[in-house]
Amino acid sequence: MLRTNLKKKDLINSIYMQIGFSKIISENLLDDLLSTIIENLKDEKKLKLSKFGTFSIRSKKSRIGRNPKTNEEKTISNRDVVLFKASKEFKDLVNSKNDL
Repeated sequence: MLRTNLKKKDLINSIYMQIGFSKIISENLLDDLLSTIIENLKDEKKLKLSKFGTFSIRSKKSRIGRNPKTNEEKTISNRDVVLFKASKEFKDLVNSKNDL
């Protein structure tokens, strides 16, 4: 099945179908997993998931941006952005010619 958007509901249904937990337990499991990832990333600024990849936070300085429609200049404030670098295993899996 080819999907371009994967929703939280789809992940919950996948856990429900594959593992057999109720949908409520599946949702709680997914929420706990995502909360753990977010909290660790906030605290440590970097999170490595073995055989998947590394999430990191990078600070971007403020800069001047331009609205392409109006050509109006605005200051884009400094902010943190999340980066993701896929692991070698993940890249190999995505590039393999065999079915997943």
